[in-house]
Amino acid sequence: MDRRTFLASGTAAAALAASPAAARAMQAAAAPAAGPGDAGLNAIFDSLLKDMIQRAPELATSIGFDKGPGAALKRQLTDRSPAAKAKTQAETKAYLAKIEAVDPATLSESSKLDREIVIYSVKSQLLPRDKFQLDAVMRPFAIFQQGGVYFSMPDFLNTTHTIATKDDAEALLSRLEQMGQALDYNTQEQAELGKRGVVAPDFSLDLTIEQMGKLRAPAPIDNTIARSLVQRTAAKGIAGDWGARAAKIIEASVYPALDRQLALIKQQRATARTTAGVWDVPQGDAIYAAALAQATTTNFSPDEVHQIGLQEVAEISAQLDTILKAQGLTKGSVGERLTALNQRPDQLYPDTAAGRAELLKSLNADNEKVAKLLPKMFINPTNAPLEIRAVPVEIQDGASNGYYNRAALDGSRPAIYFINLKSVADWPKFSLPSLTYHEGLPGHHLQISTSQQAEGPMIRKFSFFGAYTEGWALYAEQVADELGAYANDLERAGYLQSFLFRAARLVIDTGIHAKKWTREQATDYMVNTVGFARPRSQREIERYCTQPGQACSYKIGHTSWVRARKKAQEIAGAKFDLKQFHEVIRRGATPLTILERLVEEDARRMASA
Repeated sequence: MDRRTFLASGTAAAALAASPAAARAMQAAAAPAAGPGDAGLNAIFDSLLKDMIQRAPELATSIGFDKGPGAALKRQLTDRSPAAKAKTQAETKAYLAKIEAVDPATLSESSKLDREIVIYSVKSQLLPRDKFQLDAVMRPFAIFQQGGVYFSMPDFLNTTHTIATKDDAEALLSRLEQMGQALDYNTQEQAELGKRGVVAPDFSLDLTIEQMGKLRAPAPIDNTIARSLVQRTAAKGIAGDWGARAAKIIEASVYPALDRQLALIKQQRATARTTAGVWDVPQGDAIYAAALAQATTTNFSPDEVHQIGLQEVAEISAQLDTILKAQGLTKGSVGERLTALNQRPDQLYPDTAAGRAELLKSLNADNEKVAKLLPKMFINPTNAPLEIRAVPVEIQDGASNGYYNRAALDGSRPAIYFINLKSVADWPKFSLPSLTYHEGLPGHHLQISTSQQAEGPMIRKFSFFGAYTEGWALYAEQVADELGAYANDLERAGYLQSFLFRAARLVIDTGIHAKKWTREQATDYMVNTVGFARPRSQREIERYCTQPGQACSYKIGHTSWVRARKKAQEIAGAKFDLKQFHEVIRRGATPLTILERLVEEDARRMASA
């Protein structure tokens, strides 16, 4: 489960019912309620959190709430049946009504903010099923190259499900026994979507079939889940015939369900569309408008986002032109010169196991370097551990190029920054520091770890808004530049290329889903504009085709963070304090409009101090 997850939650009392001791202790530090209506609102949040965790055992594991009173959840998987989804929708609507019924005039300022954010989040959560009969507008297909039980469950069981005791291993086997049913529900959902014409493009299904084949190919005893269980129990000295037991379940339940799913996807592939954009599915234009609104937390139209992207591409390309000329790269477009730089032998790690290990070592070094610089711009920056790993080989064909998994609240599992090393040619050396500053420090790891450790109700730790979170991570690349973290102009070119990449996404995503671009047209634009290798560019494009709107969250969010900082400086004048400005991340993720309002309020207090 990665960072693209929404959790609306409550306050300290909720943790007493559902969380381990460490989380309860953390919640005990929360500020006391100040408004007469706070307690009632918090009671609703408490109940909401408890119900959400009970309905989502994988989420409980990902945040460390599957221990103590919640230990039974570690043996369960989420009920993916149509009846369960309908029940969740109805119960969520009931909670929304209760929250909206709380009079804001009775609340403290912090609780007013909590109420506002939860209402926004819950309405966004309800909209896809109410309006389009979809689980999510940014992920309209149940099964595709980056979505579905087949894609997420092995990684979850191998990475997120921790094993420290024999009972943990037994719990994994219990979950493995339920995986076949989860696959079947997923298959049933995609079959129903197929009847309505909501199917991923043909090239997405080709990748999906290929990945399913790789998951299905090994003998059950050699399946990645069985091997991982054997290795992890051995590492902990847990005796047992774990591999054989897992293999028996995989052979009897998982593989047959996977075969049924593979048969459906092959059937849908036979008549799949060749077009790339969601415009070519029923209600496609409306789905994309809703996805764009959720991704950016704005009301920008596709045309407006497209034009913003074109303008940003032109401005960033001009800055890169200056640096590239200074490096002796003078011929061709900026994209062509970046392509030439990408391919320079001095910028490439060897395409070997040793080369990959050296690359990972460099990422850790960059993260350690910037950690020492953070006190210049941040008050008590996080020291939460971060692991940097390669994306598992079995899912690297369809996985993103880089992503971040938050840590468990109780410290049982650290945060992980994954990088896709299918091809080291995708990662020239000059481009890597900016990726680390985006995914690690001062990017996702700093922002998410800080919000998880901060005082206050749980909602402030888990509310998720892509434009805020991804915008911060892109802004963090800029902060790294201001801290002097980039070693030379080539690394600064990598940082600007990262910005150019996100600006190009605005053009490409709207091009695919609103202007009917083909996959090839979009890939050509990425290669020619940004200078990324074609395989990497095509993987990115294929993700945008199946997850409309999400790619726009980054640059729109970054623009908002920059605008908010500039406005704060204007309001506070000589009293502006950048460290204090950055303290806003302790208040958790918000829609962009609320972020800018909070920053302005903080700046006025700064000015009057």
